[in-house]
Amino acid sequence: MTPKFRKRTRKYVIQALYTWEISRSSISNIKKQYLEKINIQKIDIEYFNSVITNIINNYKELDILIKSCLHRKLQEIGQIEKAILRLSFYELYNRTDIPYKVSINESIELAKLFGTDNSYKFINGVLQNAANKIHNKTS
Repeated sequence: MTPKFRKRTRKYVIQALYTWEISRSSISNIKKQYLEKINIQKIDIEYFNSVITNIINNYKELDILIKSCLHRKLQEIGQIEKAILRLSFYELYNRTDIPYKVSINESIELAKLFGTDNSYKFINGVLQNAANKIHNKTS
């Protein structure tokens, strides 16, 4: 899939994760809700399905990783920021096919699009911290 398709797909992933966080609907209901609304020819459907399933099934583990890079409680973070961080941490730790700098940049752009005025700065700081931890372990 092209980067344009992946970028568009990430927007829907964030919206779906936000919906899940608020409603706690089943994975199949969340996927169905979004796949009925969007033109699946214009997104990376395999990525969408895989990411939604893996993040929702493993959100507790992702939250532990996120907490290790925060300077505040996870409960103090907005739902959109939490969705962006879950997607970002999932990509950083599980999608080695995606360069970490791309994942961080895309997350910053998502924060600018969906978050509050300073969300992107917060997201950038947390993800830089995570990237440093990951790369120090692998070096």
